Amino acid sequence: MKILGIVTGLAVVSSSLCASEKPINLVLHHLHSPKAPTHTKLLMPWAKKVEEMSKGKIKVEVYPSMTLGGKPTELYKQARDGVVDIIWTLAGYTPGVFPRTEVFELPTVHQGSSLATSIAIKEKFDLIKDDYSDVKPLLVYVHAGNAIHTTQKEVKSLENLKGLKLRTPSRTGGWLIEEFGAEPVGMPLPTLPQALSKNAVDGALVPFEIFPAFKIHNLTKHSIVGPNDSRFGTSVFIMLMNKDKFNSMPKDLQKIIEKSLDMEMVKKAGQLWMDFEKPGIEKQKASKDSDITTLSEKSMGEFNKAGEKVVQRWINEVKEKGIDGEKLVKEAREAINANTK
Repeated sequence: MKILGIVTGLAVVSSSLCASEKPINLVLHHLHSPKAPTHTKLLMPWAKKVEEMSKGKIKVEVYPSMTLGGKPTELYKQARDGVVDIIWTLAGYTPGVFPRTEVFELPTVHQGSSLATSIAIKEKFDLIKDDYSDVKPLLVYVHAGNAIHTTQKEVKSLENLKGLKLRTPSRTGGWLIEEFGAEPVGMPLPTLPQALSKNAVDGALVPFEIFPAFKIHNLTKHSIVGPNDSRFGTSVFIMLMNKDKFNSMPKDLQKIIEKSLDMEMVKKAGQLWMDFEKPGIEKQKASKDSDITTLSEKSMGEFNKAGEKVVQRWINEVKEKGIDGEKLVKEAREAINANTK
């Protein structure tokens, strides 16, 4: 009986050890397809990296294309409420939730380098951290920026955009389109090709990265960028984790998660999204009857005046929420300029 008791005791200890060695499984949900660069070049490699860094103690299951249900606009709530553990989405899909973060997507603040702006976000994160009080922020960065694309109208100046209907990427993008004298039209990105083909819109503000997947080069004739490939605002991408889930993890595993998404990862994401532009640019250049126009410094000055009006409108709006928009704009610009090569 004494031996049986010892064996039973050892079995209990062994069972406890096995239980403690079970990996922590994290569920990551996002909206892009399994063939999209977001999935293949960023999220899947990160999941593998975390598993390796933790020696198998953390496993991340990545679910693309809204596989687990809901709409892209609901991803933030899914992470906040613990429906899933981690999400990747756009900050602009939940207007009003990330008011401080918006500063980095404003025209004339973001210039055209996803690398420079993404580094600036990491360096100045304390300025916007209050936007993330309900979640654990893992990665916040931007794409290279919006170019202007039209189906028929060639654009050499601001005057050429008046009266056109343009798909907007965000609410601040809509403000910019209004300042262009055009009409902003909101729609999910997957519906843009049909809208262009049926002339429901005359163009769009989007980066070139989406061209290969959505065949935008077959639907637009003209693309416009500023001098030195400067752009007209951008969109902020966010990777967020449920706060309670993160806090429930052992401290050593928390540190691994944070280490896996340090400044080096921010730089990688920023550079990846610069690189993602190249195939789309080449598609547009190679497409029959299509062209990419670089605005003159004089014409870009007109566009920047429109952009500055958007910045001032944003400053006035966030002031009502008790946010010092002028300070955010000043510090964001300084950080972006300091990281622009």
